[in-house]
Amino acid sequence: MTHMRTDTHITGLDRPRTWRDAAGSYALLPLRVFLGITFAYAAVDKLTDGAFMKSGGTGSIGETLDAARDSAAVPALVDLALQSPVGFGYAIALGELAVGLGILLGLFGRLAALGGALISLSLWLTVSWATTPYYYGNDLAYLMAWLPLVLAGTPYFSLDAAWRNRRQRSGGLR
Repeated sequence: MTHMRTDTHITGLDRPRTWRDAAGSYALLPLRVFLGITFAYAAVDKLTDGAFMKSGGTGSIGETLDAARDSAAVPALVDLALQSPVGFGYAIALGELAVGLGILLGLFGRLAALGGALISLSLWLTVSWATTPYYYGNDLAYLMAWLPLVLAGTPYFSLDAAWRNRRQRSGGLR
């Protein structure tokens, strides 16, 4: 069976006509789920790690920033974070949580993806910049993974899609 019926999807978009179309339409869902879970988990891990949210000591955000300072592509970013390492740690953790939940729920999907891309970019330019070869560092790969979601948003199985569908049904969008 190579064809599917054309129906209005729960999201308000026309359902793809073939299985190949469906696969293409939903291709970003695994990436979205992976990034959402990973960023939400990273946030919870930081927020619950007693050693991480400290200005100094083994495993602390302060120690991590100190170690990254001299090898960062943009040391000024590290210097800014070092003014309040614990505040920076909370900002990163809460940002990761917002991004992770936002992309999982499809709530302002493009904005959530942009937030994830900016977090990944800042970590790549600071903490993982000195990783050689570059492909051993994960922050650049995360940055590249966020970009398709910045472009595509969360068109399926999302609050964004449900809101768009509601607006279409009420005549708000054509």
